[in-house]
Amino acid sequence: MDPTASAPEQCASATVLLRSLREDALVEQVFGQDAITVLTRWGEVPIDRPGPAVREALRRMAFGPVNLVNVLAGLSIGDEHAAAQHRRLAEVLDRLQGTVIQTLALTDGEGALLSVVPISGQASTTVTAVDPERPLRLSRFATLGAGGGEAVLESPLALHRVLLHHTDAVLIAAALTRPTSVAKLARAIGLPGEAIGAVVAHLVATGMVLVGERDRLGGPRFAEDTDPDLLGWAEHDLLFHSRSRLGRHDGAYGAVFPQGQRPPHEPAVKPLPRGKYFPLPRPPERGAAEPTLTEVLESRRPAGRLGDHAVTAAHLGELLHRAARVREMHVGGPDEAAAGTTTDRPYPSTGDLYELELYLVVGTAADLPRGIYHYDPRGHGLTLINTAEEAVAELLDAAMMAAGLRREPPVLITLTARFGRLSWVYGGMAYATTLKHVGILLQTLNLVATAMRLAPQPVAFGDSDAAARAFGLDWRRESSVGELIVGPSTA
Repeated sequence: MDPTASAPEQCASATVLLRSLREDALVEQVFGQDAITVLTRWGEVPIDRPGPAVREALRRMAFGPVNLVNVLAGLSIGDEHAAAQHRRLAEVLDRLQGTVIQTLALTDGEGALLSVVPISGQASTTVTAVDPERPLRLSRFATLGAGGGEAVLESPLALHRVLLHHTDAVLIAAALTRPTSVAKLARAIGLPGEAIGAVVAHLVATGMVLVGERDRLGGPRFAEDTDPDLLGWAEHDLLFHSRSRLGRHDGAYGAVFPQGQRPPHEPAVKPLPRGKYFPLPRPPERGAAEPTLTEVLESRRPAGRLGDHAVTAAHLGELLHRAARVREMHVGGPDEAAAGTTTDRPYPSTGDLYELELYLVVGTAADLPRGIYHYDPRGHGLTLINTAEEAVAELLDAAMMAAGLRREPPVLITLTARFGRLSWVYGGMAYATTLKHVGILLQTLNLVATAMRLAPQPVAFGDSDAAARAFGLDWRRESSVGELIVGPSTA
C-alpha cells in the first residue's frame, strides 16, 4: 500500500485516495522508547522506530481522511532519507490494513465518492484497474442498505463495508445489479470515466463486484454462479451466518446491553393471557422403572404413524413438567420485572433468560377441549386462548402436511420467542442464540416424550403469520420459531 504510488487506485485527473484510521483505533507513544503502539479492535500493533513519516501520517489519519502525498510533502526530510521513510510508511500501512479506511474523493471539490471500511483484522485490498469492456455485476450476496444517513454496501463474502457518499456512487452500485461494464456506466452516469473506473476498481477489490468473462455467445459469465461452495447458500442464510459469529463483521457482539441500563423489555415469565385456566397434573418422582438416558436415545426411531389411543392432560402435564416448567425464580431486583430477574428450568438457556414460550394446539385429547392453549411454566397449567375452529384447523393441517402425516395430529406444540428477552442483553447473537435454544428445547421435549412412550415428531417448518394470528401476537415482539407434534405411539 504505497502512499505515493501513482497506481490505478488513484486516478490523478479525477480522483484522489485519502486514508484515515477507524474511529476505534488509538495511537500511543511507548514511554521511553522510539516506538508507538496502534490499539485496534483486533489487538495491538507495535511499531518500532516509526520515523517522522509514520508518526505524522498516523497522527493526521487519526483525525480523519488525509492525502498522504501531501502529508509527506510537508515533512522536512532530506532527499537521502525520503525514499526510506516512504518505504517505512508503506510497510506500516500494510500491517494496519485491518484498521485503515480508504476514501476515494473527487479532485474537483465535489466531495468523497466512497469509503472502504475494514471490518476484520484480516482485511486487505489490492486495487487494480478494470478493463472498461469486461462484464461486471454486483455479487448476489451483496446488499445495498442505509446506515448512519448513508448508503452502505455489504457482503458476507467481503471483509470490508463500503460507504457510498456520493449520489453517483449509489447509481453505479445500483446499475451493477445487472451485468454491465465500465464503458456502459460511463455513458449512463455523469461522472468522468476515470472516476467511474476508480469506483468500480474499489468495489471489485472488496469483492462486492464481480469481473466476468464472455461466453461463446458473447454473454456474461461469472465464476460465482458456478462455485460449488456458494451454490448451496441462500443469500440471507450466508449473511445471517456471517453476522451471528465473530470473524466477518465489526458489529457489537455478546452481552453489550444495547439498550443501556433500561429494564428488560420482557419479564422473566410472561404474564398469563386471558382465558379459562386448566391446571395440569404433576408427575410423581422418578421411579426405578424409568429408562436411562442411553436407553431413551437408543430407542428413538424415525417418525412414523401415530397410535390410536388418546393423549391426555396427564401426558401433557408430565411432558411439560419434566421439560419446560419453572423450577425457581431468581429475582435480581425489587420485583419480577426488575433487571436481572431470571428463572431456572429443566433445559439450559444462555444467561438463564429463557425467551421461549410454548403454545399447544390441541386437536383431540381425552380430557381437554379442542383449542389453542398457552403453557404457564410457573403455575404449570394451560390457558385456553382461542377456540376458533378456523385457527385450530389451519395450524394442525399445516403441521400435518409439513410432517407428512395422513391425519390431523392430536397435539401441536409451537415454540415462540419473546425476542426482547435476549436482545435486551445481547448484540449480534440474539436471534442465533434463540435458534440454538429451540434445538435444545425440542431435543428435551423429544427425549421426555420418548421416555413416556409417546410419539414426538419435529415439524420442519411452520407459518409464523398464521401462528401470530392464532395466538394473538405481534410477530415483531414474539413469533413462532419451532414446532413439535406429540401423539400416541403405536408401540
